Amino acid sequence: MEHPENDSQYTGLSVNEGTSDKPTVNPYLKNFSRFKRKSYTVSEYVEGILKSDVSLLGQAVTLIESSKPEHQAIAQEVIDKCLPYSGNSVRIGITGVPGAGKSTSIDAFGMHVLEEGKKLAVLAIDPSSEVSKGSILGDKTRMERLSVAENAFIRPSPSAGSLGGVARKTRETIILCEAAGFDRIFIETVGVGQSETAVHSMVDFFLLIQLAGTGDELQGIKRGIMEMADGIIINKADGNNIEKAKLAQSHFRNALHLFPLPESGWAPKVLTYSGYFEIGIKEVWDMIDEYIAFVRKNGYFEYRRNEQSKYWMYETINERLKSDFYNNPTISNELKFCEQDVLQSRMSSFAAAAKILNMYFDELKNSK
Repeated sequence: MEHPENDSQYTGLSVNEGTSDKPTVNPYLKNFSRFKRKSYTVSEYVEGILKSDVSLLGQAVTLIESSKPEHQAIAQEVIDKCLPYSGNSVRIGITGVPGAGKSTSIDAFGMHVLEEGKKLAVLAIDPSSEVSKGSILGDKTRMERLSVAENAFIRPSPSAGSLGGVARKTRETIILCEAAGFDRIFIETVGVGQSETAVHSMVDFFLLIQLAGTGDELQGIKRGIMEMADGIIINKADGNNIEKAKLAQSHFRNALHLFPLPESGWAPKVLTYSGYFEIGIKEVWDMIDEYIAFVRKNGYFEYRRNEQSKYWMYETINERLKSDFYNNPTISNELKFCEQDVLQSRMSSFAAAAKILNMYFDELKNSK
């Protein structure tokens, strides 16, 4: 570009040539393909998982969590081939209100497990924002030692979407972790709502973490969650909080006496401990070992595993039927009209539901 300032009539002025405009797109981007993650075959995934390759295990779990049909197809093949190598772990569900110290406790319990020469997988269901649907997935930051331990695998998963879908994917992830040789599996719940019921349906031992000194002991004594718990532990039993923890312990023990004996025949225990100072960790784990030995001896361990497998078969059927119903183009279109009829009081909710369902069943009959 010519600059008039460089003309001889303008003495004392000189403008140097500038640099040419740089492209806005990185010129090295065309070579980015070589940095893309390599895709593997089903056989390569299975072989890597059986060799305890944590990288391939993580990628296989990503396929399970993916909503893409092609990823789901590969994931199901991998799961089917890994299934014969699963079932050889002790699955422990860990729940408690937010702030009860679940992640800190898992870090302490996990290190105890690793010190005994076991391999541990931690599957954490991370709460998602109802607005953005995003998750922090920050459980690893609260499990400082486990996150860098050699024989530990930590996998946080977002709870966005249907709880049943998240739980099913966690159930499938358990199979892969067991095939990879992890003989202890912790499943941490989000600590709210129905997530406890979903996790209870896939574990061998259900551990409930409670707090003392919060002025809410009675709030924690809920019939549903108490009946599911195989063991209750009072966290933060340290310093000036020891007496409060012992008082809460007696409250929970008294509450458990009001409930009938669980189907397993095991009377749930209530212990105190400190996850931060690691006081009473061995006693908690001894309780879990005692329970597993007890239910293996009376046959409840295998019975519960079989019932869980049956439960997830029906859950998968229900989820597939629900998905097929709502993704049906005809039904999806008709739902909009029926919804307006209900809102404008031209049709009752029940009549609208019956109309839609009859339309769906008729379409199924005609497609045969």
